[in-house]
Amino acid sequence: MRDLRDFRRSFKGEFNVKPCLHDRYEEGGTTRSEYFWQDLLVARWIFEAKPRKHVDVGSRVDGFVAHVASFREIEVLDVRPITTSIPGIKFRQADLMSPDSIAGLTAGGQGYCDSLSCLHALEHFGLGRYGDPVDAAGYQRGLANLASLLLPQGILYLATPIGRQRVEFNANWVFDPRTIIQEMKKNHLKPVRLLTFLTTGVLSETSMFCSNLKKISQQEYQLGIFSAVKEKKS
Repeated sequence: MRDLRDFRRSFKGEFNVKPCLHDRYEEGGTTRSEYFWQDLLVARWIFEAKPRKHVDVGSRVDGFVAHVASFREIEVLDVRPITTSIPGIKFRQADLMSPDSIAGLTAGGQGYCDSLSCLHALEHFGLGRYGDPVDAAGYQRGLANLASLLLPQGILYLATPIGRQRVEFNANWVFDPRTIIQEMKKNHLKPVRLLTFLTTGVLSETSMFCSNLKKISQQEYQLGIFSAVKEKKS
């Protein structure tokens, strides 16, 4: 009311009153979100790695994808359409649970790209939330198809909820981290890094010893940011 009084003394034109009562007490941006940290960190890793071809599956176009497109070309695969033409982004509509959807990219079985991201997306596969087919094994099929896109020695960046394993239908899975690591190894992906982000805003690098992974699996929720390298098939 004091600010309104002072403003009216110095302004004689027409105006409306639309109070915003809390902004002055907040920080100058939100930095405690798991999306903020995953988008920033993985984009920086890709910038530093300078891959020949980077492909993304299902991550936020208005977050991570835009970060990457600000400094390099990125190809996006998503089960949902994107009708806007965006500089630096090549879009293909594809259902990553279906190998037929990416058959043209993986012809010959050699892979398609040397860098691949899937951030906060795998946990939705098979739950029908985004118009995808309902399939209880959707995340397994999805991870297998992600692996097929990678060239040998290519890097996968995967972010997904981890903790006490469960389905919260039809929102998402929360995975035991050992489930993700097991599925990676089945598909010739070698996990090399795990960062965890707590809802309290704490980000930390986490060892992948069995005892530590078991401890995470007993907790309610964290975001896990995995890096894995595609190994050559023996």
